[in-house]
Amino acid sequence: MGTTGTRPHWIFGDQLGPHVLAPGPDPETDPGPDPRAPVVLIEARSVLRRRRFHRAKAHLILSAIRHRAAELGDRAVHVRADTYREGLERAVPRGGVTVRHPTSRAALGLVRSMDRVTVLPAAGFLVPPEDFARWVADRPSGRPRQEDFYRWVRREHDILMEGDEPAGGRWNLDAENREPPPRGARDLGLPRPYRPREDDIDEEVRWELDRWERDHPGAFVGRDGPRRFPATRREALAALRRFVDLRLATFGPHEDAVLAADPTMSHSLLSVPLNLGLLHPAECVDRAEDAWRRGVVPLNSAEGFIRQIAGWREYVWALYWHFGEEYRRSNALRHHAPLPGWFLELDADAVTARCLADTLARVRDTGWTHHIPRLMILGSHALQSGWDPAAVTDWFHRCFVDGHDWVMLPNVIGMSQYADGGRMTTKPYTSGGAHLHRMTDHCGSCAHRPGERTGERACPFTTGYWAFVHRHRALLRGNHRTARAVAGLDRLGDLEEVLARHRERGDTPP
Repeated sequence: MGTTGTRPHWIFGDQLGPHVLAPGPDPETDPGPDPRAPVVLIEARSVLRRRRFHRAKAHLILSAIRHRAAELGDRAVHVRADTYREGLERAVPRGGVTVRHPTSRAALGLVRSMDRVTVLPAAGFLVPPEDFARWVADRPSGRPRQEDFYRWVRREHDILMEGDEPAGGRWNLDAENREPPPRGARDLGLPRPYRPREDDIDEEVRWELDRWERDHPGAFVGRDGPRRFPATRREALAALRRFVDLRLATFGPHEDAVLAADPTMSHSLLSVPLNLGLLHPAECVDRAEDAWRRGVVPLNSAEGFIRQIAGWREYVWALYWHFGEEYRRSNALRHHAPLPGWFLELDADAVTARCLADTLARVRDTGWTHHIPRLMILGSHALQSGWDPAAVTDWFHRCFVDGHDWVMLPNVIGMSQYADGGRMTTKPYTSGGAHLHRMTDHCGSCAHRPGERTGERACPFTTGYWAFVHRHRALLRGNHRTARAVAGLDRLGDLEEVLARHRERGDTPP
């Protein structure tokens, strides 16, 4: 099992890139695993029993693990077991192993509970949790804010900088990146994103999942079509190259817009290989900056993409560890309603509201949507409906192919559901139909009307928005970013009818 005297190194299914096996940025503090060490990969069946994952997600992760084992050849010790503990015992009956700091608290607790496992620093991120903790401690308010963090990361890592100043003289080019979809366009007319070709490993995984589903009816949710996302390092690099060369230039202006017939728009879809560890954020950022410096990509597009990775993704990773496990139980708005069956089953055909039906169908069929349908359609509807934030978080974790505990906990609890009461963001993110009408092309062919609050054609997002503002009037009035919404509520002459319409819908599909 490899070179005598070397300790095997254990990698999880989201630690599949070469940087996981290499020394860290400072080899003195992180020499990395032994470069000659066998590499242990464990498939634990208990993971599939514990949660009802999207079928495409289960396929992607198993495919990625098996592709990595095939790449490593004789160096790989690939075990299929009931649990991780059992798998490790079979893979390494005697002696110790090393492992990179896992990305979830559950996994970290597991490896720390094993006497013979040595935990090395995390890999795959720009900011170690301890560096973030020191940065927060130096803040005058003691509170982390994303914009301040983003600027700090750019300075620390010399990203899009001209000396001590941001490239172009501004840190934030969001004002140039909030355009609605082009009027009358069905799509942006771009080359399609990278799509991998399936192979024998994918076929084997699909056959085994079919068998698992026969033995465990209802084990999965969603559909498993041809694999859409990279499962290997080579595929991930091809996806990054295609995005930077053909799609990044148009990313910025419409990054917050939605077109029904163009679900990917100019988005990179790189969250999937990034979160599997197949790409490192530094190489994504570097390629985007290089494209701007070569003059082939405008600054607003390069900055918008870099903000998503060096700003938001790193911020979410840092907050996951900074806020601690108790953050999972946050429920500042006291929302306790259960998720309805049609939502749990991804039953898009039961939904009349076109924006929600199309988005739910996209999740059902692919396990992916870009960030605006997640936040302003799925998340907003959950928030307006008062669904339990822990259940909403679990749903996003299970149903999205790029969903991991560290990703979804801050994104859903803090950003989407405002369950932390403002520790992460400064206001709840929800809107009525007017905003969706401006930023998407769904409303024109919808049975509902965004400007109508009452009656059979009332937009569920419009009634839901005013019901939410009414329910949390006291909280929102005290926030300068939402006080105007409360003032608008007070001017509604038909508020009781609006609230009655919202109550009538209840948990029925909107």
